[in-house]
Amino acid sequence: MAADPLSRVFSALADPTRRDIVARLAVGDATVNELAAPYDVTVQAVSKHLKVLEDAGLVSRSREAQRRPVHLEANVFDLMTKWIERYRRQAEERYRRLDDVLRSMPDRAVPHPPADPSPKEGTPS
Repeated sequence: MAADPLSRVFSALADPTRRDIVARLAVGDATVNELAAPYDVTVQAVSKHLKVLEDAGLVSRSREAQRRPVHLEANVFDLMTKWIERYRRQAEERYRRLDDVLRSMPDRAVPHPPADPSPKEGTPS
């Protein structure tokens, strides 16, 4: 996996099962067994998904007596949000400049393409 934190996060979220796990953890902490319940995979497979999410910093695990809940680390989303926001602002600026150019163009009727005088296939000549 890539070394930088943003790449690890996006890579971890590239899998739909992991995205679903993150969505479920956004509602509240859950154990591995609770997270595995709706999937047709083993608890070990879900644990592997959780390991990827944990390595990316998206989740953490704690111990509460016999329970080991998985917790969503929402602060990692700030990293993604900042990255996305930077490019969203750049795209909006480009659209604003395009709007300015279009507004400065003279209003003219858009010419229609000339009618095609050649006969179409399947029509009599």
